[in-house]
Amino acid sequence: MTRCMTIGIISILTLHTLVAQAPKKDKGQFVDKKNEFWEKVQRENRKYAADEKKEFIVDFSGMDLPKSKDEFVTYWHNDPVSQGNSGMCWSFSTTSFYESEIFRRTGRKVKLSELHTVYWEYVEKARRYVQTLGSSLFEQGSMANHVPIIWEKYGVVPADVYTGLQKGEPFHNHTPLFAEIKSYLQHVKEHYIWDEETVLATIKAILNKHLGEPPAVIKIDGKEMTPMDYFQSFRIDFDDYVDVLSLMEQPYHQFVLYPVPDNWWKSEAYYNVPLDEFMSALKSALRRGYTICIGGDTSEAGYYSFEEVAVVPTFDIPSDYIDENARQLRFSNGSTTDDHGVHIVGFLEKDGQDWFLVKDSGAGAQNGPNEGYYFYHQDYIKLKMMDFTVCKEALTGTVDF
Repeated sequence: MTRCMTIGIISILTLHTLVAQAPKKDKGQFVDKKNEFWEKVQRENRKYAADEKKEFIVDFSGMDLPKSKDEFVTYWHNDPVSQGNSGMCWSFSTTSFYESEIFRRTGRKVKLSELHTVYWEYVEKARRYVQTLGSSLFEQGSMANHVPIIWEKYGVVPADVYTGLQKGEPFHNHTPLFAEIKSYLQHVKEHYIWDEETVLATIKAILNKHLGEPPAVIKIDGKEMTPMDYFQSFRIDFDDYVDVLSLMEQPYHQFVLYPVPDNWWKSEAYYNVPLDEFMSALKSALRRGYTICIGGDTSEAGYYSFEEVAVVPTFDIPSDYIDENARQLRFSNGSTTDDHGVHIVGFLEKDGQDWFLVKDSGAGAQNGPNEGYYFYHQDYIKLKMMDFTVCKEALTGTVDF
């Protein structure tokens, strides 16, 4: 064999090897921008306009994705419930989380009212708005760690006792409620009506009109109780729970401020850890039998309701390059926001990768065959989900406080 032939064969073999080892590249596609369940909600609320703009998403063809929630190891949770046309994901996801915790700790299966919490959350936001002379943010969103504050002050009630729905309403629609509250608070600010008692009385009147007045007394198994009595019957100690964050901009292994708008009362109760520790703690907690309430960003090309998945495509960033820097960059430039809260209720190991079963109250989660669920790939959580709430004992050996 001549030297030229040898070199030629080696070159061909080298080229073949390089081609074989070339990393897989995801492709994108344009699809009609639609959300069938959301459109149904809008029609029922007599407010609908089709969005003709195309949406750029991942081309999922050929991907080996989970197809059913039955593939996952799951823990007890109530069936998913829609939040309708509202910004109540924080209440729905956190309520679901504590329902699962009550079952894990006591064996009791309860379905609690998300709207009872929302009602009093509006009241507390209005109180702070008055106390800060209108400088405190007043929007629909909030955070998981404000639910305990509301429960410890106002208690809880079963879901069927207080639905927040008016007669004949199939879905929640907080657009008129929120518009009326915002208009009133703008009037308060313009005319310097900083009398807390007057403002809160008016806020409650608006809430009663749209949601109904929450009960002062409820009946459980034939026994009359207050919402506080009912809450205390669960014997939840919120000191047993912690909110874990991972951001480079804050010092690690300290409790810090999470600087997002929905943290409207400026909570500094987030324990900040490096990203690898964040992921290790989350995965370990799930394998130990705990569920997790988690929040982050859900507006990406790899997040698609009709496939029921959340993935990170290579044209965004390859998996090997997802680290603290990539995560912080997206938070700093605003492409990662804290816009949605969900409840992780299970996990799946598939081809050496972790997938997470996510219970979701948002409209998009109702579009696929696994109604109320998404399947999040580990890379999506690593890059886009910013904080989670879990029982402290689930973090033993992974996070040191």
